[in-house]
Amino acid sequence: MQERPDWVLVYGDTDSTLAGALAAAKLHIPVAHVEAGLRSFNRRMPKEINRVLTDHVSDLLFAPTEVAVRNLLREGIPSEKIHLVGDVMYDAALYYGEKAERESQVLRRLGLVPKGYVLATLHRAENTDDPERLRVVLQALAQVNKEVPVVLPVHPRTRKRAEAFGLDHLLGEVLAIEPVGYLDMVMLEKNARVIATDSGGVQKEAFFHRVPCVTLREETEWVELVELGWNRLCPPRDPASIVDYLLHDWTGGEATPYGTGHAGSAIAAHLLPGLGGSGGEL
Repeated sequence: MQERPDWVLVYGDTDSTLAGALAAAKLHIPVAHVEAGLRSFNRRMPKEINRVLTDHVSDLLFAPTEVAVRNLLREGIPSEKIHLVGDVMYDAALYYGEKAERESQVLRRLGLVPKGYVLATLHRAENTDDPERLRVVLQALAQVNKEVPVVLPVHPRTRKRAEAFGLDHLLGEVLAIEPVGYLDMVMLEKNARVIATDSGGVQKEAFFHRVPCVTLREETEWVELVELGWNRLCPPRDPASIVDYLLHDWTGGEATPYGTGHAGSAIAAHLLPGLGGSGGEL
């Protein structure tokens, strides 16, 4: 209210995204949503609610993919509000991927060989708060570790739940490390043989670095990656299916569903047309 910005720019699908969008909309300040149109079609996920509500109060919707555009149109959002710009995460992956190669020492520090390990991340409540699902994932990773080293940066929630459920001994059967910084994580992703994760962001980053990904969930927002063959959905119901996916090599098809790495520039051009023309499309 004090600053009266020309735009409120919100990203993604967190609670703060929705809070910013609602506050701006109620003060009649235009809202622009980056990463608009993603849908898992699972309303039990808090982030799905955040995405849908944010999209429907936004004045500009910056979609990362053609699938996201179709989702928005299907929900009745006017086409003039929607702009296909590509994915800002791809912009970041290109920039920080090179920086990580120069600056990160994580492979040397952990004694890892490029393409000689599996990287795993686990943090979603649907997996960590369910003792059976958590047991299945940790048992699978422990079994894979007998064949290929498994690196698991342990999220605080995951460690706490593993201890509460009496599963923390399974963390000792993989290379369980403390959470790492962004550049180290990028380096671990780029050089992994395969990634197992329940993170939406890590799924995409795996693809950006052309690393196969096993997603430990029932569904994904990034359906393009499943269709291309880079991402395989594997709900944690039994260890054997996870082990099978992680120990069999595969690659997906070549495509660029997330743009050319210039999403940020396209978004800026729409927000400030005087600086970049009338706005760019992918």
